Amino acid sequence: MLNRMIFGLLLAAMLLVVGCGKAKPATETVDGKTLRKVRLALNWFPEAEHGGFYTAQLKGYFAEEGLDVQIIPGGPGAPVIPQVARGAVEFGIASADQIPLGRAEGAKAVALMAAIDQSPRCFLVHEASGIKALEDLQNCTLAMSSGRAFAEYLKKHVPLKNVRIVPYDGSITAFLRDPNFAQQGYEFSEPFLATEAGAKVRVLPIRDIGFNPYTSVLFTSDKRKQSDPELVAAMTRACIQGWKAYLADPQETNQHLQSLNPELSPGVLSFGVQAIKPLTNVDEPSYGQMTLERWKTLTDQLVEIGMLKKDIVKPEECFYEAK
Repeated sequence: MLNRMIFGLLLAAMLLVVGCGKAKPATETVDGKTLRKVRLALNWFPEAEHGGFYTAQLKGYFAEEGLDVQIIPGGPGAPVIPQVARGAVEFGIASADQIPLGRAEGAKAVALMAAIDQSPRCFLVHEASGIKALEDLQNCTLAMSSGRAFAEYLKKHVPLKNVRIVPYDGSITAFLRDPNFAQQGYEFSEPFLATEAGAKVRVLPIRDIGFNPYTSVLFTSDKRKQSDPELVAAMTRACIQGWKAYLADPQETNQHLQSLNPELSPGVLSFGVQAIKPLTNVDEPSYGQMTLERWKTLTDQLVEIGMLKKDIVKPEECFYEAK
């Protein structure tokens, strides 16, 4: 965990260095074809939630669209939204709730495609606790990141009777030690780790109480959307193709992810893909597309929990369907 934190801080520093000047279009010639260099900044370390973007790189889908994409791993505190919004990095990955929150602060980011349609954000409890739904959370210690949208939504909609909230430290150690402990997680990661360590786990998705932002969202800046729609469309097409290929056959990409992030085991990556696929609409022609209704619901919820002022962000400006 310490190594991850150090790595994340170094990556955040690298992004700050990148942001010292505006990115200028650059090209290189590969096998006689001129490719435009662009950067894609991830919101976390390379994991299954980023698999489709790496697949687009490995299988040449970016190159087919005339792009040479550098994927920049993220980490704790990586300033992806502001970096992309001000043009220091061309594209980024975020959770949908970060888009309107960023726009409210002047970081004009716009979502392009959603790799994961249903939110994988969840809470873990022990089966023996008797807690079978989020509304049942009581008489326990709950580790979560207060101040994050999902956490504030939970506090607003669930009584949390006799629940002691403590900071989430990124580990399942306390959960394994204490049968009256609950914690935040993602369906594609922590449930596997806890089960592998011998715990009997019940997974409670946050979407069960209505908070369901798109996840692994590709986004760019308003300015780039307006000034370079061909680049935006090409990047979006390649990412959609990459995700379809990854969810159909993840083996090569998972090996690559493990080489980039040695903390990942083949087991957690395999589990991750199987957990992510039901959360997508990958088998539908509309895969990757987003709806105004979902964005309206999300912005209304952010207003409800006090993280967004009413009418400061227009839902229709939060996303864009590239042609």
